[in-house]
Amino acid sequence: MSARVSVGNSAFLLGAYASKPVPMEKVIERVHELGFQGLELLGFAPHGDPDTFASRSDRKRLLRQLKDHGLSISNYGADFKGKSPASNDPNDRREYMSLFEKNLRFCVDCEVPSIRVDTVDEPPLRAGVTYSDAWKRFVETWQSCAEKARIEGVLVVWEFEPGFAFNKPHEIAKMVKEISHTNFKILFDSCHAHMCSSVGARQNEPIDTLPGGESELAQLLRGTIGYVHLIDSDNTLHDGWTSTHAPFGKGFIDFEALVESIISTGYRDDWWTIDLCFWPTAWDILKESKQFMDSLLRRHGLL
Repeated sequence: MSARVSVGNSAFLLGAYASKPVPMEKVIERVHELGFQGLELLGFAPHGDPDTFASRSDRKRLLRQLKDHGLSISNYGADFKGKSPASNDPNDRREYMSLFEKNLRFCVDCEVPSIRVDTVDEPPLRAGVTYSDAWKRFVETWQSCAEKARIEGVLVVWEFEPGFAFNKPHEIAKMVKEISHTNFKILFDSCHAHMCSSVGARQNEPIDTLPGGESELAQLLRGTIGYVHLIDSDNTLHDGWTSTHAPFGKGFIDFEALVESIISTGYRDDWWTIDLCFWPTAWDILKESKQFMDSLLRRHGLL
């Protein structure tokens, strides 16, 4: 299967771009010109949220605009507006499911193959919630999400990060194993994988790291990786919160070893996504990032 390369639109919506997002039309034109096959959408206005594109006709118009430029939506990042399945408040838990279903409908209407979820809360957990309750609620909630999405033909992928609860390598592997649903997989982001497995960023004691770092973490998650982000890590956190998405070549990740490891785990999806989220000059380095990714994938026989 030949790889397809996409880029996350979050790079042009957040951080330095938050006060003045790059218009969607301009993003689509640039991504097309640089030879990308897809665009990953974060569900924030004004680019791809289900309220901005509220009707099916709105969504079909967005889809047509992308297809006219030879692009598909590779993945969709749902916004859960701070409502967590771990909450002690049942209204929060119900609202999380309602938001999931709303975003899932967007994915169906826009022919998106996978929907991203996260644990919403920063580590360790929100006040008053026990670890065992939070764990149980996430397992049960994500099992339900996976089944609802399976019926619609959309894969659920969990993006673990140092900035969100359950950020230790063995917790991540345990979570996906306990959910045990064929329609629930891992979104493996290389810089988050590095910060979680090599640095142990924002982990509670005892720190859980792996000698082989992100490549070993990929092996720990063998058979469960459903979608991939590639970007470098310089061993720092963005605003003390989550991984800095450093440009390729500006960090410590051995991408040759990592891509080989990911392939060997049985990863079979054709999407490989560049994630420049929060990088202040993401727009300016998009071309060289695409060139790096193409060259990397070509060396591994994926292009």
